[in-house]
Amino acid sequence: MDARRRLDRRSLLIASGASLAALSFARPVNTQPRQVDLALALAADCSGSVHAEHYALQQRGYGEAFRSREVMRAIRSGIHGAIAVCYFQWSGYALQTLILPWTVLRTDEDIRQFAGQMERADRTIFGGGTSPTGAIEFGHRLLSNIPVQTTRRVIDVSGDGRNNTGPGPAEARKAAVAAGIVINGLPILHLEPDIDEYYEKNVIGGPGAFMVPARDYESFATAVRRKLVLEIADRNAPAILGEAFRRS
Repeated sequence: MDARRRLDRRSLLIASGASLAALSFARPVNTQPRQVDLALALAADCSGSVHAEHYALQQRGYGEAFRSREVMRAIRSGIHGAIAVCYFQWSGYALQTLILPWTVLRTDEDIRQFAGQMERADRTIFGGGTSPTGAIEFGHRLLSNIPVQTTRRVIDVSGDGRNNTGPGPAEARKAAVAAGIVINGLPILHLEPDIDEYYEKNVIGGPGAFMVPARDYESFATAVRRKLVLEIADRNAPAILGEAFRRS
């Protein structure tokens, strides 16, 4: 009887040890967040001035840009050879929708898949005013809770109008820049030919902040490709940047 009990107890200990070993092997080897060269929040204007055909051109432009050789090379040009990117739509001060959550782009397949998702993304906002302020604040929140480690965080605001609802962008921009976030712009000039001046004075901010205007939605693809290369690539890699502009 005692021998049987000892055998049962030994069997239980062996089984328990095997279970613990299985659990230890099931744990990820590295529990730290992955490091990337850039966390980029793409913010697309979906206010009433953006007609259905404009939206289609915009999304197609994003897809073409991410699939381009220049953007793929830029993504691989950093120390870690990867970026994290998310995409949200915005219009009025309290109207933003996260469409594509944080995604790490490292391989060609990662990039192509994300490009396809951008092209197929449904529109969720169709009006409600125009508030770059709300876009900056929403991007700031997204960049304050990223699942990766990075030393560079950027909000990429595209739009065709100036703030007409809610507070002006000054305080939102100041708070984002103080948190170490850079705000770049892609103003679309088809309605307001001087909207680039407004973006320069009121929207973009932070060290090295810049904008790349698009004349209209037909030229959006070229503009967004240029801007993505400049945002993603190492500024000390003129061969990459030069190629992007030569092929424009």
